[in-house]
Amino acid sequence: MKKIKIGLMLSFSLIVLAACGNVASSSGASGISKNNSSSGYQTTGQTSDSNYEGVIKSGKYLTSKSRGVALTQNENVLNLKSFESGLLDLSKSQFATNDYIFQEGQYLSKETVQNWLSRESGSNSEGLNPKDNGKTGETERNPMYVQQLEEQDFMTKKDNKMALAGISLGIGMNSVDYYQKEEYGAQYKTEISDATMKEKGKEAANKVVARFRKTKGVSDSVPIMVAMYKQASNDSLVGGSFYAYAVNKNGKTTIDSWKDVSITSYTFPTTSSATTPNTNDETTFTNFKTEVQSFFPNLAGVTAQVQYKNKAITGMHINITSQFYGETEIVSFTQYLATTAAKYLASGIPIDITVKGSDGTIQSFLAKSAKDSSYYTHVFTSY
Repeated sequence: MKKIKIGLMLSFSLIVLAACGNVASSSGASGISKNNSSSGYQTTGQTSDSNYEGVIKSGKYLTSKSRGVALTQNENVLNLKSFESGLLDLSKSQFATNDYIFQEGQYLSKETVQNWLSRESGSNSEGLNPKDNGKTGETERNPMYVQQLEEQDFMTKKDNKMALAGISLGIGMNSVDYYQKEEYGAQYKTEISDATMKEKGKEAANKVVARFRKTKGVSDSVPIMVAMYKQASNDSLVGGSFYAYAVNKNGKTTIDSWKDVSITSYTFPTTSSATTPNTNDETTFTNFKTEVQSFFPNLAGVTAQVQYKNKAITGMHINITSQFYGETEIVSFTQYLATTAAKYLASGIPIDITVKGSDGTIQSFLAKSAKDSSYYTHVFTSY
């Protein structure tokens, strides 16, 4: 049985902190009163309608009870980031940011998640992964199918107290299962077909929902959204993607129907084997890259991560590695990036650009929302 690791996954902490904003102490619609001694709850405040307020209890941010639990084989950190941020985005389609307050998962403990992510065995009847059949061949062994579990809770204010009003559960499924035949030995892998992955994913989802419905504090009236995620391989330059979701209501212990999710991620420039839904998007990025590199040749790399939903581009993260050392160079470069990006890159989608030095230090940052035509810029300096 594979070991489970417990670590602090900073990616989701950053996501939540960015989403939550500043602490609010008002008792209006945007927060629960700091002085509400009957409940002991506050909210973090809301910096924009697109983000949730978060829960503060007894003066401290309420962290997840199962934070940081995943199988040891997850070596692609991009899987962790896209899994958690993608689940939050899907949650927004079910639990509106203006109507619900976000709370880190409080019903799945670390021990529970450890047991569920492990193999089923004589000592662990709750394992979502199949029993070890003792075989080590790529096609003969029983692979580990379920890789990650994530719980997100959504609250409403009721009688000056927090009330659970919705739950989102993310289940990450392996497309490739990595393993060792002996401790510290060579790494092998078992490829998992999409058909098998989806079949095993539905089985796991039904088990998870049935268990949640028996959990104290989760009433039959609380809807549970379950979202299925396909892990990218360890050598992928992008994370995986969600492929289906379902909403379980009225206390049902099974999921009746699923809805497909068409979300995919790519890198620009693409590899020879990758084909994006719209080649024009890569062409505009290539023009941007060429323009930037022609004026500022001291660049080690210009790459982008892009996401598509239903074959339409929905966002772009650009990373630029420079060999600039002078602050005036960085300022000039950042200003030029803002002008060139507005000229060449797609409009109507959020885009951010991070400029790093060769040592990994962030030198400047640019960003715009889907509604903006110009970029916010910030150069990191020192006194």
